[in-house]
Amino acid sequence: RLARSAGLDELAQSRLSVPTDKGSNAGAKVMALVAGMLAGADSIDDMNLLRHGGMGRLFVRTYAPSTLGSFLRQFTFGHVRQLDAVASRVLRNLTARAPVVRAREGERVMVDLDDTIIEVHGYQKQGAGFGYSGVRGLNALLATASTSSSAPVILGQRLRQGKTGSPKGAARIVGDALAVLRRTGVVTGVRPLLRADSAFYGHATIGTAINAGADVSVTVRMDPAVKTTIATIPDDAWTMIEYPNAIRDETTGAWISKAEVAEVPFTAFRSRKKAERVEGRLVVRRIPDLNPRQLEQPTLFDVYRHHAFFTTTSTDDMDTVVADKTHRGHAVVEQVHADLKNGPLAHLPSGVFTANSAWLVLAVIALNLTRTAGLIADRAGQLARATTATIRRTLIHVPARLARSARRVTLHLPEAWPWQNAFARLFAITHAPPPPATA
Repeated sequence: RLARSAGLDELAQSRLSVPTDKGSNAGAKVMALVAGMLAGADSIDDMNLLRHGGMGRLFVRTYAPSTLGSFLRQFTFGHVRQLDAVASRVLRNLTARAPVVRAREGERVMVDLDDTIIEVHGYQKQGAGFGYSGVRGLNALLATASTSSSAPVILGQRLRQGKTGSPKGAARIVGDALAVLRRTGVVTGVRPLLRADSAFYGHATIGTAINAGADVSVTVRMDPAVKTTIATIPDDAWTMIEYPNAIRDETTGAWISKAEVAEVPFTAFRSRKKAERVEGRLVVRRIPDLNPRQLEQPTLFDVYRHHAFFTTTSTDDMDTVVADKTHRGHAVVEQVHADLKNGPLAHLPSGVFTANSAWLVLAVIALNLTRTAGLIADRAGQLARATTATIRRTLIHVPARLARSARRVTLHLPEAWPWQNAFARLFAITHAPPPPATA
């Protein structure tokens, strides 16, 4: 019901032009695929979830898995882009039903960009290859939006070959994601902030974000120019940070409880022509480089490891410590990757690349729907920021007894159910009559 109120079926029916008889009733088939994912399906065969027991008495057009698989295999790249347009408009309509991206006045919306490898098996998956992780799979690039009071939602997505480098096509995703964010109507009075790791440190991605009206906070590679700039930071410029929780160093595996940060003015892409250079600041975090051999003999002088990122935010808006803490919050995008892989992206079900691309877009629509449902059902509670698995367990996988009387279908829900109020609130809001028309 929430998907229908967001216009998913109508948008898919009007915008998808999948050919042949397999592409007929596109709106109903897209709704069936998303419903199956919401119910826990992570493969085409799992779409039988919608056809077992009394489901056929409650829902219409519960297509067979073979029908839905044939529908997906008819997709071309152009049809995937049409589905991208459907996903962006569904998200815009969902924000009209609930504040999916909530931001206080003057608060930045964080747009996080990152990719992940979805592992596949066998040699018949089109586009599969060994990427940066050394795992055979396909590469999914995602752009999310979040604030301090709202869980991440996905603004843009793209499935790529497994051997694809991370920055390929990133500029296009950034432009599309920021355009979707503007269309959602989230107005905070400040520019959104694009956060990304060093794989996306390039003029195309950063330039696109700045031209679209966003600031950036992107990890830089430790090239000679960056190392030379770090060497110019005086010793008294470093500020000690006490971390409330220990952080695991990705390189050494050691737990770090404190670090020092400093900043210095920096011009990115100085090798390009003057109009393409970007002025900002280089924020550097350094940690003690412990002796890897754990020798008892101490070193003659302190040795540090440096982690730097480039940001265009002003010091008045974010000082050095705040900028470092904000940048480290980029890790929230990993939770989105884990959420998807714990659901529809546990598998990429088809051997056809474009079918898997469409599957990714549908998985994104399903995730954004669950985010909205959790927010409507329990705005001030845990479900507002819960994972898809939690929302599925509490609001979707609900046992009920089906009864018929006088051509009416009645669902008898369990008594003393912990999430009864949340479910009732979601049901009441999604089934509310439309507002009266105004003259």
